[in-house]
Amino acid sequence: MAAAEAHGAHNYHPLPVVVSSADGAWMTDVEGRRYLDMLAGYSALNFGHGNRRLVDAAKAQLDRVTLTSRAFHHDRYAEFCAKLAEFCGMETVLPMNTGAEAVETAVKTARKWGYRVKGVPDGKARIVVADGNFHGRTTTVVSFSTDPEAREHHGPYTPGFDVVPYGDLAALEAAVTDETVAVLLEPIQGEAGVLVPPPGYLAAVRELTRRRGVLFVADEIQSGLGRTGRSFACEHEGVQPDVYLLGKALGGGVVPVSAVVSSAEVLGVHRPGEHGSTFGGNPLACAVALEVLAMLRTGEYQERAAELGEHLHQELGLMVADGTVAAVRGRGLWAGVDVAPELGTGRQVSERMMERGVLVKDTHGSTIRIAPPLVIAKEDLDWGLEQLRRVLSDAAGSR
Repeated sequence: MAAAEAHGAHNYHPLPVVVSSADGAWMTDVEGRRYLDMLAGYSALNFGHGNRRLVDAAKAQLDRVTLTSRAFHHDRYAEFCAKLAEFCGMETVLPMNTGAEAVETAVKTARKWGYRVKGVPDGKARIVVADGNFHGRTTTVVSFSTDPEAREHHGPYTPGFDVVPYGDLAALEAAVTDETVAVLLEPIQGEAGVLVPPPGYLAAVRELTRRRGVLFVADEIQSGLGRTGRSFACEHEGVQPDVYLLGKALGGGVVPVSAVVSSAEVLGVHRPGEHGSTFGGNPLACAVALEVLAMLRTGEYQERAAELGEHLHQELGLMVADGTVAAVRGRGLWAGVDVAPELGTGRQVSERMMERGVLVKDTHGSTIRIAPPLVIAKEDLDWGLEQLRRVLSDAAGSR
């Protein structure tokens, strides 16, 4: 930790634990102590650490070819695009590497679609986003962030975005003009504290965007691929957006893989040379992502997230009822837990959980996020929740 502090840029403030190995839902530090992972790499590790199917798929591809760049074809690309498009109920895939790249690609795509298809005057396209959003940390993305830590001192900022309150349909409708090309939303806001929009909101956004000739872009980078008990969080309201943004779990926690998935009309606005990525859609990424899709197609991981998620929220609901926690939000195996401020900050609670062998992460004051791998055993989940009860009970007793 001292070496990291001395030589690494201080853009993160990690908990004081040094992980050296991991398996399933458990991680082990350099001193041999085990910790239950209740964060899962912000959903990148939906299938757990060291998942054998994913590791074996990566190893097999490592012996064949890992990178060609998109200057040439390779034998895993077409299958990956076809199967991901089919899984999403779409037609076309544009692969990238990180979630932020997928968002940037979507911004470029929506603007280009607006100019070439919708007929918006060049340079006038606008995109409506929600406050509290977290879509990445690139200059363009932080330009429409409302989080001071993410945004401050990174200007000048990219114009062309209109920010409205999350979940406020009237404000969203008022913000849409003839120059609006897209509405970009997280179906559930993760970084903001696992905020679930009001019932019917996503369906109303879908109707509004269709009526106004605007693309509905759903950032499912963290909420998608099983986390909420469905393949996509949008499915809870029977909604299919015009564009899916995927990442994190798509690479199985093995390699970074992201993608923009949409119709041939929307992604067809790109022409050779106008957008790309050296590593996007590389053979290793495609091999791992294909195995992820094969695992998801059975539905077992979505079902497990739904069942364990129901149990998770029941247990957390009991903590709300007895005053142990102030409030809980979430869906599936994903929860934002608000701790009473007098019991400690989210950081302090996370540190106390770490001392008890459970790793969680704080966000925004006194909120912690719980998002274990979907493969977690029920008894391990219960043990982790019991540690939360004890941490908060001890804090209340010491007041």
